[in-house]
Amino acid sequence: MGVLPEALSNSQSLFLISLSAGTSMITATLGIGGGALLLAVMAQIMPLAALIPVHGLVQFGSNVNRALLTWSHVDRALVVQFMLGALVGAFIASFIVVQLPLTAIQIAIGCFILWIVWAPQSKGSGLSPIGAVIAGVLTTILTMFVGATGPLVGGLVYRSDSPKLTKVATMAAVLSGQHLLKGVVFALVGFSFYEWLPLILMMIASGALGTWIGLNVLKKISSERFNTLFRLVITLLALRLLWQGFLAL
Repeated sequence: MGVLPEALSNSQSLFLISLSAGTSMITATLGIGGGALLLAVMAQIMPLAALIPVHGLVQFGSNVNRALLTWSHVDRALVVQFMLGALVGAFIASFIVVQLPLTAIQIAIGCFILWIVWAPQSKGSGLSPIGAVIAGVLTTILTMFVGATGPLVGGLVYRSDSPKLTKVATMAAVLSGQHLLKGVVFALVGFSFYEWLPLILMMIASGALGTWIGLNVLKKISSERFNTLFRLVITLLALRLLWQGFLAL
């Protein structure tokens, strides 16, 4: 398989292609979680210099597939507001050349997610238009360094009382735009995607199959069970971030 990157063995590449299908199915079913799991596994296999940009493009493809399949359920106003902020965040991130302290980011995000998900809230409370723009700025800057900000974005989306499909669809649309901007920024600062492009396309293709399966599973889950599982997965991901952060102190 000469088209696959030389930095990985063929078996490692095939494993990542298969894993992309599984993690896409998880995200399509629960709205979140697959991207963080994929990043964690890729970090054990791939060169660190390629990890964030390659993961970002794979996630772009996975989220685009999910957004297209659920387009009628997307909260378009929220997506527009978030992406306005994301454009500003990507512009700022393109000038940041100093690596932010990863442990501090992990602990801060973990605590913030737990507060978002578990803090008392009035029914239907969600992001204001200004809040969505600010969230777009901050999470887009963070995603350049930590890779998977899906749990943070998911915690923000969770605070609305939108139907389950709206939450999944809106998350997919927002993260599609954010990961696309991340790819553009890494390309502008000099990362070459050429060697990794065949693997990225294969992982996106397998992810499309996983997304289709996951969305069919989602239709069979009640809204109450979905919200419970959604909150549980986000909480576990937040606790994982805290554990990693405190372990590295």
